[in-house]
Amino acid sequence: MGGAAAHTENGTGPLRFARLTEVPPQELARHMSDPRMADHMPLLTGSWDEAAAREFVAAKEACWQRDGLGHWAFLREDRYLGWGGFQKEGEEWDFGLVLRADCFGLGPAIARKALEFARADARIPYVTFLLPPTRRHLRPLARLGAVQTGKVQYEGRRFLKFRLETGRGGQKKRRLQSGRLCIGK
Repeated sequence: MGGAAAHTENGTGPLRFARLTEVPPQELARHMSDPRMADHMPLLTGSWDEAAAREFVAAKEACWQRDGLGHWAFLREDRYLGWGGFQKEGEEWDFGLVLRADCFGLGPAIARKALEFARADARIPYVTFLLPPTRRHLRPLARLGAVQTGKVQYEGRRFLKFRLETGRGGQKKRRLQSGRLCIGK
């Protein structure tokens, strides 16, 4: 991840977590306009254009400024795979992952890498996940150790809420440089 690329478990190439500003707005707009995205994203309405993508990136950059952490773009050898990361919601850190349809199978590997970061960050004692009730395949969350804590309303939509304990700190020290995740010594 980050400056020093990390290989995914399937060995198909380096995976990098970068700032969303590194992704051309038209690429984000194309991704978020794919009708398959709306199947599991009840807050996503309509197609995106470049202006919507720029507004989205500006909002996510504001999270980085406010909280010192936010959403990344996931890249493999500079190919855009999707986006996701951590966003502070009240006192909780919510984790989201939105991959291009042809990259859905990479979700578990990307989530594991991101959650390694959460376990090493003293600010994140646990992570929450909000999934729409349309999500039927919840086994990956259970394998990670997440437990369902209930149902919540968010922006007028119903979601299943899960929580994963990450503990405080971790064995590997990490540092954040300009929004890139780097493995430290």
